[in-house]
Amino acid sequence: MDFFCTFVFGYTKQGSMNKAVRLLFALLLLLAACRGTTKQGEEAYDFPQILQRDTLRVLTLNTSTSYFIYRDQPIGYHYDMIRDFCRRHGLATEIIVAENSDTLLEMLQEGVGDMIAYNIPVTNALKDSVRYAGLQQISHQVLIQRALAQDTLLTDVTGLIGKRVTVTDGSKYRDRMVNLNSELGGGILIDYANRDTIVVEDLIRMVSRGEISYTVADDDLARLNQTYFRNLNVSLPVSFDQRSSWVVRKDTPVLADSLNSWFGNKTEEPTLLRIIKRYFEETKGYPESDRPSYSDILGPGIISPFDVWFKQQGLRLKIDWRLLASVAWQESSFNTEGQSWAGAIGLMGLMPATAASMGVTGDQIFDPEMNIRAGSEYLKQLFSIFAAVDDPAERLKMALAAYNGGVGHVFDARALAAKYEGNPDLWVGNVEKFLQLKRLELYYADPVCKNGYFRADETVNYVRNVINRWEYYKEKVKE
Repeated sequence: MDFFCTFVFGYTKQGSMNKAVRLLFALLLLLAACRGTTKQGEEAYDFPQILQRDTLRVLTLNTSTSYFIYRDQPIGYHYDMIRDFCRRHGLATEIIVAENSDTLLEMLQEGVGDMIAYNIPVTNALKDSVRYAGLQQISHQVLIQRALAQDTLLTDVTGLIGKRVTVTDGSKYRDRMVNLNSELGGGILIDYANRDTIVVEDLIRMVSRGEISYTVADDDLARLNQTYFRNLNVSLPVSFDQRSSWVVRKDTPVLADSLNSWFGNKTEEPTLLRIIKRYFEETKGYPESDRPSYSDILGPGIISPFDVWFKQQGLRLKIDWRLLASVAWQESSFNTEGQSWAGAIGLMGLMPATAASMGVTGDQIFDPEMNIRAGSEYLKQLFSIFAAVDDPAERLKMALAAYNGGVGHVFDARALAAKYEGNPDLWVGNVEKFLQLKRLELYYADPVCKNGYFRADETVNYVRNVINRWEYYKEKVKE
């Protein structure tokens, strides 16, 4: 059966069969699986039926390592991986977000989704009710410590004796530190943070800033955060290895075989390496101390080689051209060929879907004039979207936040501000505050939020930096 699935789906991914032939193979798979029914009188629902429906229903969680919305586009390590599987088989991907891992398993068994694309621990107890399939990995918890020149790195867990480690209360990290402390005969000083108001990413940021000495996280989350905070070391394991995997129901063996075949062929492919690099290697931010200076204008009255197009679009759209230049610098440092880890391209840092909505497609996105035109029109569109904000200065901040993080998250933050007696038309201390609170489940799961989890550090810095640079340009370069 494994060989048959590997042959059939290895062939279909070449794109050489039309849908009718693909469905014929699906029917043959159904016969080969010899799974005529799941219950008496009930037709089986496995990968052949999924292929017929053209949609794979995927259960996952809203987290920084699995699935989230950024710049109004779905993104995430597990999301990118399952999208690759679906593309190979001509399937649409329907993402269904669950509240927690327990709910994930319940929804799977109830038939709400076809599979779970999330790290589910491999345990003997679960093997009786699900099939582990697809993306599999081995992970462990690691110590998060700062790695500046003046810092002394711990290279063994015994070095934690006499050291203070901060973890969220009631978490698996707390349990591991308590057990490790017992294994070492005591001596680790464990501090507890309220898990309702602080998430692991907050503690990692605090280590980076020197506000706490150490914390603990799963290695994939640690590696992801290391791409934001390059002054961290995450190489010391503090727990045993734990296997995890995607899962499907017991009664979908063909889907399981297909996922396993895909993952078995995937491990050596450049696509997988690109996805891993995107989330766990490429830099996604820079520390406060590394922020660039503003003494980089080309000369008297000249900001960049692209000023003529900034001025052209500024005049056409009635936007200060120096603001457009500031956005471009923040997005790309005036690099026309640049591309961010999330896929934002060119001078104005446009997502391909955003550029296409502005009429710029394909390689046009790398053309400076076209890129500036599309980015300027998109910023103008955002001004209109937030037209209900009367104060132009506040409207600009909302628009810039949406340009960087996505319209949906700013709408969510404004809705939260209104609900919790803040001012939805005021950025500092209000919309900005609730945008940052969308990292907490208490807020991103609130009924008024439609776009889920969001990590707002970059967006908050973005708004401040674009406006500060714009003020500098206005001082140095006259209209």
